Amino acid sequence: MIERLITVRRILTGSAADALPERLGETLAKEYALTGTEVLLVDYRLAALLPVSGGEPVTGAGEPPWHCFDHQSEVIDGTDLYLPVTARGERIGVLCCSPAPHDIDVRGELAEVATLLAHELQAAAAGSDRYRIAARTRRLTLAAEMQWELLPGRSRSRPTYSLAGQLEPSYSVHGDSFDWAEHEDRLYLSVLNGMGEGVSASMLTALATYALRNARRAGIPLADQTALADQALFAEYRGARHVSALMLEVNLADGELTVIDAGSPRMLLLRDGTVDDLALEAQFPLGMFEGSDYVAQTFPLRPADRLVIVSDGVADAAAAAGRYGDAALMRFVRRTQVMAPLQAVRSLLGDLRSFLGSGEIDDDAVAVCLDWTGAV
Repeated sequence: MIERLITVRRILTGSAADALPERLGETLAKEYALTGTEVLLVDYRLAALLPVSGGEPVTGAGEPPWHCFDHQSEVIDGTDLYLPVTARGERIGVLCCSPAPHDIDVRGELAEVATLLAHELQAAAAGSDRYRIAARTRRLTLAAEMQWELLPGRSRSRPTYSLAGQLEPSYSVHGDSFDWAEHEDRLYLSVLNGMGEGVSASMLTALATYALRNARRAGIPLADQTALADQALFAEYRGARHVSALMLEVNLADGELTVIDAGSPRMLLLRDGTVDDLALEAQFPLGMFEGSDYVAQTFPLRPADRLVIVSDGVADAAAAAGRYGDAALMRFVRRTQVMAPLQAVRSLLGDLRSFLGSGEIDDDAVAVCLDWTGAV
């Protein structure tokens, strides 16, 4: 087992960035006598699994590859074995191997291979456009390209928390975004909504994101991080443009949540089957005024708490039947309690698209889901 995995790792790490699927297929054929392998990547909208080598997308929610992706477990369908391609909770896609080995230990080795592949795909993305191109069903707008490049990922899972976020309309989003990072037993999360349309909104949100990252990496408290980002935006736009934002810091040792609401997106707490709005003190959006001061609030999180953050593009989305509205939002958040965070945001925005029917979302919609599982 160890020798084969070492061989696979050596081949993957030594492969050209754009040749990982082919080199992996050759190696698995030699080491595991597989006759076929295929890498499927999840698309930007979380609606299709797309073969890297080309072919028909898998879009049916009940199909074996989607069952593997959603449940993050192996699935055997006839002679095919499907394995999740996931790195630190970032769900990238699915690896299909055939014929499916009968030996459970061999399938366990191939599951390790799928994880190795996930890490290599993340590394390879810095030097190749192949996988970004393969993961889209149509062209992204320039603003959307900028927003997706800005994200830290789409999902993450650690012993103390699970986290996921999604943007909609995925192929033409402009002002909404999110960011996160973990450092020294702290999880930092921001959800942002830059005013405006198109590239100008994307550039505004990018400046806010980088300003918050720069302040965060200086090791200063959350309120000071927010104030520095506010100053950076005001210096550039002199109050003509602003960013509504929600900044969170979670102490991973005890679950204490620190929050600053700067004209923020909505934050809901799902606890013991009940959904409530957290009582946040509304403060000025970033960049609106010169020298704004920000005050942090703290809340204790309990194990199994879920936070769902949505921009105003969710509840305010309108169709012929009316607004999606608060009641539908809270009802659907309650229904997500049995879902993993990525499934939750995918399902929430999918429900929003179903409500709109053939219509398009008038405003960007961002959804972020954070599960606090408890201190280790």
